Amino acid sequence: MRVVIARCSVDYMGRLTAHLPLATRLLMVKADGSVLVHSDGGSYKPLNWMAPPCAMAEVEPTDDERAEGVRQCWQVQHAKSDDRLRILLHEVLHDSSHDLGIDPGLVKDGVEAQLQALLAEHIHTLGEGYTLVRREYQTPIGPVDIVAKDPTGATVAVEIKRRGDIDGVEQLTRYLELLNRDPHLAPVSGVFAAQQIKPQARTLATDRGIRCVTLDYDELRGIDDATTRLF
Repeated sequence: MRVVIARCSVDYMGRLTAHLPLATRLLMVKADGSVLVHSDGGSYKPLNWMAPPCAMAEVEPTDDERAEGVRQCWQVQHAKSDDRLRILLHEVLHDSSHDLGIDPGLVKDGVEAQLQALLAEHIHTLGEGYTLVRREYQTPIGPVDIVAKDPTGATVAVEIKRRGDIDGVEQLTRYLELLNRDPHLAPVSGVFAAQQIKPQARTLATDRGIRCVTLDYDELRGIDDATTRLF
């Protein structure tokens, strides 16, 4: 991983355009080719980024850019679309590279891992006609909990949480954006499944066309059959 702290401006061009004016930011170039632009705030979410497959090249600034104080220019081009980033570096404060090795992946806590296993076993919980494709479907930005097929044969990505909040919806949104770039999978819809889903998360998911499913852990384990309750 390459880590750069620099005074820079960033322009994104593609399905829309976006501009980040000159400021000090953290730039990360990962081994998978992804490039992320972070500020000193906003939690984990980058201000802008380019997900793989993409290629980054350091090109010469234009004469006008040099006159404005640009020292370096990074150009990041997505391999399957016209999306691109142009990062203009005015001053580099730090530049280092680190080999992080192979990551063992996220180790989920017991209940969340069991929810995933139980839902995979009882995939019909999502609806009649659903079939399991794979658990822990690997992507360049992490594993999707479950990939399934709906009754029409369309692909469905499922993100599972114990408590569903906005961060989980954002995570699933990133997976969907990446999966829908694959013509063999698209169109891919999303299901956000959790034991409890916060109202804000449900609102955001609905706005993005993601279906919410509340999971009953005991019922999935066969301990509690909701159909036999008196109340």
